Amino acid sequence: MSDAALRTTPLTAAHRAMGARMAAFAGYDMPIQYEGVQAEHRWTREHAGLFDVSHMGQCKITGADAIAQFERFVPGDYQALKAGKQKYSLLLNDQGGIIDDLMAGKPDHDGLFVVVNAGNKDEDFAFWQAKLSGDAKLTVLDDRALVAIQGPEAAEVMVAHEPVLAEFGFMESARLMLFGVDAYVSRSGYTGEDGYEISIPAKDAERIWNTLLEDARVKPVGLGARDSLRLEAGLPLHGHDIDPSTSPVDGALTFALSKSRKDRADFAGADRVLRELADGPSRVRVGLIVKEGAPAREGAEIADADGTVIGRVTSGGPSPTLGKNIAMGYVPPAFAGLGTALRVIVRGKPAAAEVVPMPFVAQRYSRKPKA
Repeated sequence: MSDAALRTTPLTAAHRAMGARMAAFAGYDMPIQYEGVQAEHRWTREHAGLFDVSHMGQCKITGADAIAQFERFVPGDYQALKAGKQKYSLLLNDQGGIIDDLMAGKPDHDGLFVVVNAGNKDEDFAFWQAKLSGDAKLTVLDDRALVAIQGPEAAEVMVAHEPVLAEFGFMESARLMLFGVDAYVSRSGYTGEDGYEISIPAKDAERIWNTLLEDARVKPVGLGARDSLRLEAGLPLHGHDIDPSTSPVDGALTFALSKSRKDRADFAGADRVLRELADGPSRVRVGLIVKEGAPAREGAEIADADGTVIGRVTSGGPSPTLGKNIAMGYVPPAFAGLGTALRVIVRGKPAAAEVVPMPFVAQRYSRKPKA
């Protein structure tokens, strides 16, 4: 796609003014880095990184039938989700494959607020437009921007602007006035760090972005570091680590399957999902430490100790935090045990690898103590 055909976000001009290195991502002209991926990665781990994620899709699903209709296609229990909460879920096709992964919650008393991936949003919205019935209504919020502030100092930064945000725990959300605008705010993100995602009117995005950057603890961070952070956190990227051929079971995302929904088996693709839960999948997503040589990137073959190819890498690269090369990929369950010695084929040469737990780097979400 030519630069002229790329979509822009409300912050594209601000990124260019700051000298960001821009590139195409999911059809958008997006900042990949400002001062360098490793420096931005480390800043986020130590302070607060500010990300433009306005390319992602935002929508509301409203009406008396909204949640019942939404649940037809996701395996999470949203009927039981309390107001002010959100949860991660998976949009499934009739074969139990993952059309997209998403966040959906109840920040107000007006149905569900949903955020989906940029590369899939047009298809997701068309899917819901075609499939929702009753009085459930989809409203695409294409007049809003979305920013994420992530890192151990993110909460202190945000609480200085709105003290009530200190009370939020991980996956709590609200619709409130913030920076003088109508905002949807959740304590969440996709880096493994504590932080917030903030949906704001597009017309106010640059002012709010610049306001946050006035704090010395905050620096802009591009999608390069966002990718290395989510890899260290063991979080899958749709279109790479999961896709419509992947189920929640072989994708190692069974935490997104609510017990009540499994019991009712009333979501798209339930037959496959329940069968794989009972009998096991034919493959499973695992984490790997690559012990020698260059990083194993997406598409690299995974072999057993005898050199027989058994799978492939779906995400991989250097871990700035660990100082090691890490990867995620799919192997048969017999090779998925922790400590299993494998090989990855990098530039035609086998390199030693080992199956390790995910996340590679401990997630640091701010969870409230259970009552």
